[in-house]
Amino acid sequence: MSWSSYASFLAFATVLILIPGPDFAVVTRNTLAAGRRRGRWSALGVTASNTVQGVTAAAGLGALIVRSQPLFEAIRWAGVAYLAYLGVQAWRSAWRGDYPPLAGDAAAMPGQALAGFRQGFLSNITNPKVLAFYLAVLPQFVGGAAPIGVLLAFALSHAVLGLAYLLVLVAALDGARDLLSRRRVRRWLDGLTGVALLGFGARLATERT
Repeated sequence: MSWSSYASFLAFATVLILIPGPDFAVVTRNTLAAGRRRGRWSALGVTASNTVQGVTAAAGLGALIVRSQPLFEAIRWAGVAYLAYLGVQAWRSAWRGDYPPLAGDAAAMPGQALAGFRQGFLSNITNPKVLAFYLAVLPQFVGGAAPIGVLLAFALSHAVLGLAYLLVLVAALDGARDLLSRRRVRRWLDGLTGVALLGFGARLATERT
């Protein structure tokens, strides 16, 4: 491994992280629904999933999952179903339009942290494209015979970058609290988030493996 390869990987990973995907939609939805505490825990859930998948790929288990077509398809369709569920939930919220005030850290309802973490983790872990990313991209930067320590360093760097980006996103959404607390704005955002989640689910369902 060379430092130039590592820098190139970080630049490549940053570009991919900045492209909105299911993680962006889930963290945004949770932040709007219950405030910054749930948003942060959603980001931590996504990062935990990225870490699990990165370690799995580095240890060689990821390749076994990808090669096992029934298992890979089961994970894919679980991801489709979960994204559809979250999308429908967002639409229901937009339709009802019954929003409590956005909660702060002190006012957050019990269980919000766990719910946010669970949604972030599940939305990411059921997306086999994340595991495929580690399997396809890492060898391009570290070579096929890289030791597991190097693979882990690259994979964990990607997870940390993703966490930093999502925490900045949560902070930005929280900073716009006055605007986002308006009922009409929240209904529109819930509707758009629902469309995005269902769209990501549909894309995952129709992509050829």
